[in-house]
Amino acid sequence: MKLYTVCGRKQVILAAVAFLAAVALLTASAGVFPALVAQTAAAERKLPVYCTDRDNKTVALTFDAAWGNEDTNTLIDIFKENDIHVTFFVVGEWCDRCADSVKALAAAGHEVMNHSATHPHMPALSRAEMQAEIRACNEKIAALTGKTPTLFRAPYGDYDNALIETLSAMKMQCVQWDVDSLDWKDLSADEITERVLSRVQSGSIVLFHNAAKHTPEALPGIIKALKAQGYTFVRASELLYPAGTPINHEGRQLGAATTTKTA
Repeated sequence: MKLYTVCGRKQVILAAVAFLAAVALLTASAGVFPALVAQTAAAERKLPVYCTDRDNKTVALTFDAAWGNEDTNTLIDIFKENDIHVTFFVVGEWCDRCADSVKALAAAGHEVMNHSATHPHMPALSRAEMQAEIRACNEKIAALTGKTPTLFRAPYGDYDNALIETLSAMKMQCVQWDVDSLDWKDLSADEITERVLSRVQSGSIVLFHNAAKHTPEALPGIIKALKAQGYTFVRASELLYPAGTPINHEGRQLGAATTTKTA
């Protein structure tokens, strides 16, 4: 009877130890392990360029061209009157329909960069399909301007690691924006102006669209105000650092001075 009691106690102790071990494992699985996985995933996530760390009051105005073309010449006139150059990210299908506008943009000194061939959600494509979309648009732009694009803007701003890696292999950079005018929502000129001026900082990339209802009305005031603040307008390729330059968790491309400070 005494022996049975001792063995019973041992079994109870062993059972308790096993239970506590199981609880510890479940706790770790529910908290620590996913956290480690999440940290690893975050560390491996690849980002496009949203802005740069320029400290000399430079800004890049960029325009996505995918649908309409009714105000492209008006925009070119505004840029000429204000003596600035900008970057247009154009869709291959837009090149087909608006070849004269593509040529006019290039002739006026503006950059014409890649916005895909057919404006798809890029992460829904295989890497081969991504490459085909990018290459087809590059070829159309090069045929019209004589220059092959080095920058790409993802349709809908939709990207993933596969897209960033595909572009890197093609020696191109993926460019987003840190200031969204939301002009495609038909905001008033005053609303567009307030959004842009309240958000711009040195190194910003500003997103507009051609064929947006009130953008031509808003642009002169935005340009004048930024010039009064000491800003210089550059093309997107002139704002960016070379491909391979580190990008922080905010999508800010870090220059040599910043990387030295943070190293």
